[in-house]
Amino acid sequence: MLTTGTDCSERSRDASWLKPAVAVPCRGAAVLADPLLNKDTAFTVEERQALGLLGLLPPGVTTIRQQVGLEIEHLRRKPDDLEKYIGLSALQDRNETLFYRVLCEHLEELASIIYTPTVGYACRDFSHLMRRPRGLWITPLDVERIPTLLRNAGRPEVKLVVATDNERILGLGDQGAGGMGIPVGKLALYTAGAGLHPRLTLPVCLDVGTDNQALLRDPDYSGHRAPRLRGPAYDAFVAAFVAALAEVYPQVLLQWEDFKQHNAIRLLDRYRGRIASFNDDIQGTAAVVLAGIITGLRFLQQPLRAQRIVLLGAGAAGIGIARLLRSAMQEQGARPDQVRTAIVLLDSKGLLVEGRDGLDADKRDFALTEREVRHLGLTATSDLGLESVVHHVAPTVLVGTSGTPGTFTEASIRQMAALVPRPIVLPLSNPTAQSEARPDDILAWSQGRALVATGSPFDPVQVHGHPQVVGQANNVFIFPGVGLGTIVSGARQVTDRMFLVAAQALAGMVSRERLAVGGLYPRLAELRPVSRAVAIAVAREARDAGVGRALSDAQIAAAVDAETWFPAYRRYRAGRRPGGGAGPATPARRRRQAEAGGDPVDAVKHRHS
Repeated sequence: MLTTGTDCSERSRDASWLKPAVAVPCRGAAVLADPLLNKDTAFTVEERQALGLLGLLPPGVTTIRQQVGLEIEHLRRKPDDLEKYIGLSALQDRNETLFYRVLCEHLEELASIIYTPTVGYACRDFSHLMRRPRGLWITPLDVERIPTLLRNAGRPEVKLVVATDNERILGLGDQGAGGMGIPVGKLALYTAGAGLHPRLTLPVCLDVGTDNQALLRDPDYSGHRAPRLRGPAYDAFVAAFVAALAEVYPQVLLQWEDFKQHNAIRLLDRYRGRIASFNDDIQGTAAVVLAGIITGLRFLQQPLRAQRIVLLGAGAAGIGIARLLRSAMQEQGARPDQVRTAIVLLDSKGLLVEGRDGLDADKRDFALTEREVRHLGLTATSDLGLESVVHHVAPTVLVGTSGTPGTFTEASIRQMAALVPRPIVLPLSNPTAQSEARPDDILAWSQGRALVATGSPFDPVQVHGHPQVVGQANNVFIFPGVGLGTIVSGARQVTDRMFLVAAQALAGMVSRERLAVGGLYPRLAELRPVSRAVAIAVAREARDAGVGRALSDAQIAAAVDAETWFPAYRRYRAGRRPGGGAGPATPARRRRQAEAGGDPVDAVKHRHS
């Protein structure tokens, strides 16, 4: 269990300046134009002379610590969060090492800027905010040339792709090409939170058109101007994308992101055995929810198998949570028939019941039989809404993924608190305005007895004169570690049990002190050690399941640490320019350059060779 945090600032006294100097093949303005090479005013006098930078920078030389302080000062002067998002995006476009150092050292302050909730507003206004394109856009017009587009990205060493078709962007729905903000933000968190080098990542927007009429009417909309692709044509397009990924990046890990419910579940089930892939909205959300429940039950000293859980929301997230909870409860010894009535799902039409008109195929697995409904004390003629279900089920845990604000009513929370001494309540929908209930209301309605965590960040709440922490059930505690562990293990498949062990690892990182003030999750400042623990657990599970490399526990831990990049400047020296007679860059030569500190990209690529 974690007792002290270890953030990037504690590692600021790194040994990067003791490492061999990196050979830089370009000169002058070209160095400053490359965000992975640029140091802004941190270039030393010697580097400026060697790389032709004299006169291109102010004469003062600064340290990265000074630069971090200045960038935070700039950001805090911005009038609102969207302007801060634009400022951070500009920094990422100019100097990626500094961007990640700023993010790493101030993650608690900035995570809500680069991701939820602010990223949602950036996606909505994407065409009006975009300054410099980042990532890869693929449209139906490109279906015959997707491998060429992937190679155009200029990143042959990519190990992780986050792709979205933009149809279910947070709680905002179809945002067309603006959905690109989600994979860009997710990959920034992969690097800041787990240390995956940005050169190994690629954000992808599958721009299959949009049904958002406001976007199509906007003369400045930058996306593919067509109705959203559906049916067999959509499936053929996605199949071509997956085939191209496997061709260009044979060892790649694909993260499906913000696909609408039915496509999300269908595509995950179809391709997870063909390419290493997972859906964060389904599996990552499920793992972070399970972790919060495990943490709360540890505080209450109760087993998971004995809980009664109501899920309000039966979309992709709700179904994913239900699946993982079922596996976890059965692993603890609960019988399948017990689990059937211990996990109860509702959608916008009420309780999932067999035979209900219009019940979607992916919901039928959790639809209750008439006998099971009677077992809960309900009948076919009963009110099957939330308040009635809470009254009859007496849930110990209530989870919301409805995307509809205010659906955890005062009556339902008061009823739950009357039936359960310490209920666990998780209103997870985001952005903040979409939350099923505010944590201060939940705590007031439960007389301060509820254990609460939310999907979006909230300030602590005063309960009986003492501040109670509202932990954030943020997928960032799961997906960076899962991705890192999968890559390190060389896993051919991302299994469901990897998310079960990821949840257990996350729950184990919540300190007693944090739990004592109501926090069901660690602080975001502890994300790197959390991601390390999750990655090690995932890599071990991949090995034990026979889908990953046969590494010892010590080798897994060492491999995770070796793959973790720390954002610090390296020393530079002048390298051979292209066409300068150095000969072709053969694999052997590139390996020797990497071992000598000669190439920053190859130094990452060949680190474990």
